[in-house]
Amino acid sequence: MRFHRRDGRSTSEFVSAGFTCLRGTLTALAALSLLVTVVVAVNSQTRAIPAEQRLQYQIKLQLDFANRAFSGSERLHWVNRGDHPTAVLYFHLYSNLRSETGKTAPAIGEAPAVRGQQMDEPHMEVVGVSAAATGAPLPYSLDDQGTSLRITLREMIAPGNSTELDIKFKGTVPEIDPEETGLVTHIVQQVSAALRSDREMRRARDVNFRCRNVMMLGTVYPLLAAREGDDWLRKVEPSVGDIVLADVADYQVEIETAPTIGLFTSGELAAPAASSEPNQKTTRMFVGENLRDFAIVAGPALHAEERKVGDVTVRSVFMPEHEGVARQVLNVAAESLRVYTAQFGPLPLKNVTIAGTPLVAGFGSAEFSGLGAIASAFYVDFDSATMRNMPEVIREQRESLEESLEWSVAHLVAHQWWGAVVGSDPAREPVLDEALANWSALLYYREAHGEALATSAMDEQLRGVYKVYRTFGGEDLEANGAARDFRNSFQYSAIVGSKGALMFVALQRLLGDEKYFAALRSYYAANSFEIADMDDLRGAFIAEAPLAQRRVVARTFGRWLASKRGDEDIAPPDAHLAAELGLPVKANQKGGDRGPLTAFSRVGKFFWQQMTRIR
Repeated sequence: MRFHRRDGRSTSEFVSAGFTCLRGTLTALAALSLLVTVVVAVNSQTRAIPAEQRLQYQIKLQLDFANRAFSGSERLHWVNRGDHPTAVLYFHLYSNLRSETGKTAPAIGEAPAVRGQQMDEPHMEVVGVSAAATGAPLPYSLDDQGTSLRITLREMIAPGNSTELDIKFKGTVPEIDPEETGLVTHIVQQVSAALRSDREMRRARDVNFRCRNVMMLGTVYPLLAAREGDDWLRKVEPSVGDIVLADVADYQVEIETAPTIGLFTSGELAAPAASSEPNQKTTRMFVGENLRDFAIVAGPALHAEERKVGDVTVRSVFMPEHEGVARQVLNVAAESLRVYTAQFGPLPLKNVTIAGTPLVAGFGSAEFSGLGAIASAFYVDFDSATMRNMPEVIREQRESLEESLEWSVAHLVAHQWWGAVVGSDPAREPVLDEALANWSALLYYREAHGEALATSAMDEQLRGVYKVYRTFGGEDLEANGAARDFRNSFQYSAIVGSKGALMFVALQRLLGDEKYFAALRSYYAANSFEIADMDDLRGAFIAEAPLAQRRVVARTFGRWLASKRGDEDIAPPDAHLAAELGLPVKANQKGGDRGPLTAFSRVGKFFWQQMTRIR
């Protein structure tokens, strides 16, 4: 979804370094602030890329739901927006990304690994590449352990010129054990992460799978690598954060599958199901403009309810047993979209979908352009018969679980502004989208529920996460670290999501609502459809601040993002809770074992509020 230069220091890094060196003198700081003001003023004139200069994907996908397989072709219209001619294009095959040390993706033509009769990881294979105009084959190869596709064109493409090529591909996704996706497993996983600080890595199977008769295809096609100037962003490293990096593009996606399979995507339905013969496979077409990726959720029993908010259709996708909770999800999604549109600016998308999908434990949500997924384990109807079989310690957390779901929906909708429209690098600077999305959820609470409940949400959803993390012995870290610097989702949430979001609370108090929101709107307008970095965000706030406050604004960024003063600014470890956590717990408890829940049943409400949050 987002990118940043990885080789050497970028222009923004030189600006940041210069700022660090010069901030000691007031004169130099004033000069820097003037420069930032000019840069922001120029950037604010940025407009959406004209249609003829945009990347365009035409994808035809055949989906075999029963066999967890797909095949298809894509035609890419590519425009060289660099400064020099090139004859090489790079694509990411995210389905082949492996997080285990020494484990690589299959080579071209090699069968994927099998465990029993089921694959443990998704797999994508490139079948052929050709020039669209002539049909002539183009040479290609796989690099970076099968995650990068390198295509060599027959001629150099000059700056401003374009070319089209066709790629044929096929692949499969694994069947996920339903036990990996249950609510108890999610909670036990979070208890384990808090206690043991085990390292977590996002896996391709987290967003490419079939489970509980639902299929998610998050990275189902070769995705053109992001480009900065003439440099391709080829390297992808698994971490606890997001991994998908891409420039905006227009999509036209035809999906052929059985007529009984419901389809929900990042785009909008442009042509309903059509088939030449009764009871045969049907084709549906979806389109979308200025999307950074294109995700698909499919299943025979999926339902949806929708609502119009301005020009945007908000949709809640769910399994039948989750209908009541899904309606609440729709209410929150619609209201949060209304709040963000009023405060940040209109969203240039046609639809926003929130889908309840069976995500694996440790992975509570996933965001894509136009589509966000939440682990359906958290779609809990506390009045249902199923809840009677849950451990009492979970049944007692009704209020906490419901609040966590509401917060997560507002957070996912905010990612359409911070991450989808305004791009950023989730590997290098995850705080840019994660922290802003968390603060935006806090804004939703204030607008929807009032100041008192917003303060309570801040204490529980932001301060509380950091407090419990520190109580468990977690180390305070710089919030602006790279995603690979964080061991697991618990640490990532406490430092990037919570500490980062509380910086925006401090900035809002410092500047006041008028100037604070003016800065955010300026940042959004200047960086829509682009790739922002921390200098862009910091510059927007410095430019909006009165001259006398600019130095304080810069110091606020430094204090919250580049220092370790969380105990002073947020909360110190909780000594009482630490004493209660002296209960014996086996270190090797498995996800399906309820032993850890029983062992911690005497720990207070505050602890369980954090363990039942969606991360």
